[in-house]
Amino acid sequence: MAAETKRHIIPADEVQGTPVFNRKGDRLGTVRKVMIDKSSGAVVFTLMSFGGFLGIGEKFHPLPWGVLKYDRDKGGYLVDLDKEVLLDAPVIERDADFQWADDAWANRIYEYYKVQR
Repeated sequence: MAAETKRHIIPADEVQGTPVFNRKGDRLGTVRKVMIDKSSGAVVFTLMSFGGFLGIGEKFHPLPWGVLKYDRDKGGYLVDLDKEVLLDAPVIERDADFQWADDAWANRIYEYYKVQR
């Protein structure tokens, strides 16, 4: 298992399901999807599940990839966000046919999290 934790490049399906924590150690959610720009190959967003119980009331927050930093000790991603920030954050409905290429929407996400594109 030690070799597994030292890898810097992993398949996207292994990122899915990884927990997301804030700096206080609160578990905020789980990575559900990784969104990749087809032209550049860069990871652009992650879709993080937040809240709910057994899928009921669960929300899905698109986070710019740059706000996540992997923490080997936690075995998950760290973000500088409090739970309260996520309460008003942009949300995608569970089964929504979302238009990921919508630049106005992407700009809104980057602005909300104060991240440069």
